[in-house]
Order: sequence, then structure tokens, then C-alpha cells
Amino acid sequence: MKKLALLATALAMVSGSALAADLRVKAVKAPPPVAFDPWDIAFGAGITNDYIFRGITQSNHKPSVNAYFEPRYNVTKDFQLYVGLGAASISFPNRAAAEVDAYGGARLTVGAFAFDVGAWGYIYPGGTCQYGGGAVADFAGVPLSAECQANTLLNLNVLKKDVSFFEVYGKVNYTFNDNFSLGGTAYYTPSFLNSGAEGTYASIVGKAIAPSAWFGTSGLGMYVSGEFGRQWLGTSDSFYGTAVFPNGINYADYNTWNIGIGFTYKVFTLDFRYSDTNLSKGDCNAFTSDFTARGEINAFTGTNVTAINPSGVGSNWCGAAGIVKLSADLTALTNLK
Repeated sequence: MKKLALLATALAMVSGSALAADLRVKAVKAPPPVAFDPWDIAFGAGITNDYIFRGITQSNHKPSVNAYFEPRYNVTKDFQLYVGLGAASISFPNRAAAEVDAYGGARLTVGAFAFDVGAWGYIYPGGTCQYGGGAVADFAGVPLSAECQANTLLNLNVLKKDVSFFEVYGKVNYTFNDNFSLGGTAYYTPSFLNSGAEGTYASIVGKAIAPSAWFGTSGLGMYVSGEFGRQWLGTSDSFYGTAVFPNGINYADYNTWNIGIGFTYKVFTLDFRYSDTNLSKGDCNAFTSDFTARGEINAFTGTNVTAINPSGVGSNWCGAAGIVKLSADLTALTNLK
């Protein structure tokens, strides 16, 4: 009887353990898969003391405001399609006061590499043709419109009514770790600022982010970043021609660079930056048609007169500049949950 009792007890224990195991397996359900929302929207705005684009002021060294709106579609977690619309205040010689940007492209992440390709349109509404000076045709004999004849800049620089253009671009960035990244960019347009001159821009960019431990739990962040680029430019159409080059001038290629330090807090970024180029004041004037350019003496050559800048006026739009910008950048999925 004792043996039968022990056997019955053992069977009951084994049976109870198996039943308990079955109950545990059935009670613990697999968590539902995380829902993948492919749509997101990025948007933001900023204000700066000087809108600098590739080393050249777009706002006559005056403050500028900007804003953008960018819907995104994540095909996968590593492949994103996007379009965007942005605007910034500017000050151009043709009196255009706004830049409107329309762009779109695709971003792909492969390991530590991030790729970005797309097209960007720069639209400058509200311009007025500036040529005047009593001319009825350009130096190649192409007739000027009544509007072009009627408007004259004080320094006799000229600029078309419409300087809108587009570029195609490609970018690559390599992230070494949480603190360091290095990348390159390339842009191409068949007619920079609608001048008829081809334009190619290439640059190297780098960024170092301070370790988060530096600021503890304050939420502050800091980075140092810089860029070195070169802008290649072709020959303009006859509108910008001179007596020596009536069919158009060959704009000077130039180097540009910037370096700065930035501080981040939540969605805000405060960036302090130094920017410069190696363009002379004469070559800068020939390229920008700066309406503030004056006939000052160049310390190195004694004059700003060149074959592509016969007026001799010199522009400060391409020189050294200090930039301070405050911006806010958000995404719907991250900041508006």
C-alpha cells in the first residue's frame, strides 16, 4: 500500500507540473507586432542675422527668416521618400524679396552610410529686370524688353527679371560612432540663377557631437561642424556680356568654407558660424550684380576692373561673414505624439 501511495503521489506531481506548464504557455501570449507607420512630416523655421548660401549673402548681410514643410514616406525603416516646400526672405538686385524652394528625393541608409539623392528648385518671384543705362540691346545685339530698358541700378549692374533655377544633387554621409560623421555633397545645374552658365558644386562636410555626459540630464547638446566646398561656373548668356565678351562672361570659380559651433535643446538649435570665400570683390560683383557694390580701390590690384567686371565696382557680398541662427526643427512622429 505504501508503494501504491508513493506511486500515486509521484504521478500526481508529474501530472500537476505538466498541467501547470501547459497553463503557463497558454497564458503568455506573444506581444502584437509594433505598428509601422510609414508617414511622417518634418517642419521647422528659423531666423538668422545673414542668409549665406555657398559663401555669398542672399540677404545683403541683413536678417532673414525661413520656414519649411517636408512630408516623408518610409518605404522601410532604411528607405525614405520625401518632398518639401520652403521659403526664406532675401534681398536681390532685381528686387525679389523671397526665395521659394520646392524639392524632392530619396534617402537610403546602409549600415553606417546614409545616401540622399534628389532635385531642388529655387524660385524667386517678384523680380524686375534691371539693365537700363540707355541701352536698347545687350552687347551681342539681343533686344531688351521695355522693362529691362526702364530700370537702371545706380552702379549699372544688370540682372534678369527671373533668376529661378533648379539643381540635381547627391549626398553621402558616414557615421563613425555617436560622436563623429563625415560626408560629401555634389550639386549640378545647367543654368545657375538662370544666367545660362552651368554650375557644379561639391563639398566635404564634417560634424563632431559632444558626448551627452558633458551636460548630464540638462537636455543640452553641442556640436562642431564645418564644410569646405568649390563652386565651378561656366559662361553666361549674352544678357551679362561685356564689350570684351559680348556673348557672355566666364564667371570665376571659387572656394568657400565655413566652420561653427552649435547648441541644441529639445527641438531648438542655436548655431554660431564663420563663412568666407576666395572670390575677389570684382569677381564677386560680376557674379552677384550686387546693387550695393561701389567703385572702391582694391588693395592688391589697385582696381576692381577686369574683363568680366569692366565697371570696376567691388562687392562685399562674398567676403568673410559671421552668422548666428536660431532654428526649431520637428517631426510629427517624434514631437507631436
